[in-house]
Amino acid sequence: MSQLIASTKTKIVIGIGATGFSIARHLTQLGQHFIMMDTREEPPLLEKFITEFPGISLSLGELSVDSLSNADEIIISPGLSRKTEAVQVAIESNIPVINDIELFARSANAPIVAITGSNGKSTVTTLLGQMFIDAGYTVGIGGNLGTPALDLLDEEVAFYILELSSFQLESISSLCAEAATVLNISPDHMDRYDSLLDYHQSKHRIFNGARQVIINRDDKLSIPLVGEKVKTWSYGLSTPDLNSFGVITSTDNKTWLAYEFDKLISRGELGMSGSHNMSNALAALALGRAVNLPFRQMIETLRRFRGLPHRFQTVRVLNNITYINDSKATNIAATAAAINSLPTVANIILILGGQSKGQNFSVLFPILSGSVKHVLLIGEAASEIENAIVGKIETSRVKSIESAILLCRKISRSGDAVLFSPGCGSLDMFANFEERGEKFISVVEGLQ
Repeated sequence: MSQLIASTKTKIVIGIGATGFSIARHLTQLGQHFIMMDTREEPPLLEKFITEFPGISLSLGELSVDSLSNADEIIISPGLSRKTEAVQVAIESNIPVINDIELFARSANAPIVAITGSNGKSTVTTLLGQMFIDAGYTVGIGGNLGTPALDLLDEEVAFYILELSSFQLESISSLCAEAATVLNISPDHMDRYDSLLDYHQSKHRIFNGARQVIINRDDKLSIPLVGEKVKTWSYGLSTPDLNSFGVITSTDNKTWLAYEFDKLISRGELGMSGSHNMSNALAALALGRAVNLPFRQMIETLRRFRGLPHRFQTVRVLNNITYINDSKATNIAATAAAINSLPTVANIILILGGQSKGQNFSVLFPILSGSVKHVLLIGEAASEIENAIVGKIETSRVKSIESAILLCRKISRSGDAVLFSPGCGSLDMFANFEERGEKFISVVEGLQ
């Protein structure tokens, strides 16, 4: 299905998905003319789009250089790479290629707190948003998480809390966040980026124009190059100093989250478990402090906040065997964080695999050694992972989550942990990581 594109210059929007719909609504509200494109001949939401935007011209199928040549601005969805040939030619022809986040930044009238990272960004975004809500603020929370950014725009909002992916950050120039952070960087989406440096540079675009930056002392790749006038805060799992958050141990051997030299909340009081979630809590505290949220309220939120589904989520303890759903672990670094949050007693049975996303699995063995006693391999990457660790740790191949859990029942012993932390994408077998996690939960809850 296609309609002829007029020769007069106009905006072109590419991608009929949730982001594309938000862009179309925004441009319609502004009274701006645009043409909608999608690289698919029959995008799933096509009929819905035609119903909601009956007068908008459509062009479907493979992008051509000519189809973009008359645009005065191209607005792409995050799933489309800027390296796509037709888009690249447009860029080289000095046609601006932006995205919904750039449009959002142009229209937002309230301060933006921007959060990215290879892992933990959804947890920190949701936690910080809840801190704002508990402190009585009207906030817009979304971006890569939940509601598309443009659908958050509201004159009543006091702060916007945005989770941003590397894909979204590729096409922005005017974010100018009040506070911005890269929580951590580890190889991810290497099927899209040419190198870790390429991925790193995309992530660090979040700092462009930021008034305050929050850095993770435990990850040097999170530290930006910014001017001296930009206020900098830091956090990490080490002893804090001035303008920093960290961890201290009291004389009674109790672990505390702290700001500078003041204890804030003990580890045992946190609603979330795991050392990686201590880091997430510290990040939220640092971001909140940067925008003057009261400590008292932030600490109360930390006591109540239990984390998000599919992230190091204890599903069940059966016969003294703990079943943990960490389906959101879509890269090796996330799996490593989950493993490191469990006691090092070689009692983990790990279910691993899915879409590799171009990852290098040769780094796996040091992560597994001493903690994992058996790896169950699933999905497209099973052979690739097995080749990386064969002969170093016991492995088994399984075809489904059901067969993985049945095997776990046979090989597990009292005190073991069955950790479903795939370290890979989910799209080889599932619609998304949520569906994958729900399947694990369903099977585990059905055990007798």
